[in-house]
Amino acid sequence: MQSFTLTQSTDSVLMVRLCRFYPNPETAADNAFQSRVDCAAEALSAVARKEFDAAVQTLRAAGVNVHVFEDTAKPEKPDAVFPNNWISTHHDGRIALFPMYSALRRRERRQDIVEELRKHYRVSEVIDYSAFEDENCCLEGTGSLVLDHLNRVAYVSLSNRSNPKVIRRFAEDFSYEPITFTSIGSDGRPIYHTNVMMCIGTAFALVGLEMIRNKAERQQVRARLERSGKDIVELSPHQIENFAGNAIELHNRHGEKLLVLSQRAVRALTGEQRARLTRYARLVPLDLPAIELGGGSARCMIATIHLAPRLQHAS
Repeated sequence: MQSFTLTQSTDSVLMVRLCRFYPNPETAADNAFQSRVDCAAEALSAVARKEFDAAVQTLRAAGVNVHVFEDTAKPEKPDAVFPNNWISTHHDGRIALFPMYSALRRRERRQDIVEELRKHYRVSEVIDYSAFEDENCCLEGTGSLVLDHLNRVAYVSLSNRSNPKVIRRFAEDFSYEPITFTSIGSDGRPIYHTNVMMCIGTAFALVGLEMIRNKAERQQVRARLERSGKDIVELSPHQIENFAGNAIELHNRHGEKLLVLSQRAVRALTGEQRARLTRYARLVPLDLPAIELGGGSARCMIATIHLAPRLQHAS
């Protein structure tokens, strides 16, 4: 078996350049982060594409290797810009494909993207969990799973998108300790994806602990983060609503740590929080107001590539 080095962050990512973008009507019922939109899908898509292109440019300028895939016009996929929900890649060469809650989103899984990754990276196996959709059991990738790779812990906020049966299967297959809990938004509904209320970096964690109403669950999450040596930066519900938790730690080709999040998220952080975070990573803000109308932000747009490269990869 090939040897590999475990790291929390990666310098290579996969992103999907949207074709037709609009807030998905099938996910509006349980995604409080989505917005109602008055403008036509064509106009919104055009603005969102500009935001996407600028985000890719910013990441590349920061030294991140970005693989961009074009969304296909047919079938229509309004959430294609959020690929982290259907695919994850792992240090041992495995790729996981995930069962999705919305029928519209199931169209996003693309074999051609998997095959393209095989050309650039060493892929040992593809594990496809999509058959769980037949049982109405979903687990939406690294939207549902916030993974601490170094300590082998999978944090999961339970919701329609994160089913305990699939969580157990993933945890067994990939050797992660699952820590499950329920976090509740200000509207009284479960938070739809863990990655909007939690981000794990190499040495820090951003987390909305206040939203975990059950005290025992809240204490379990705090204790596990502390045991893993993370500096816990607590986020308020207001900050979570402004996507401050939807961040991702990457590193660039020089090994510098980067914390990628949206401009809206940066504005929501306090000066003290920003100062703490910059001890661990340089903040890389992306301007995403149109894309955020779809209910996701910077983290949702980025599928991290933890696979070993076949050759020296190029952007």
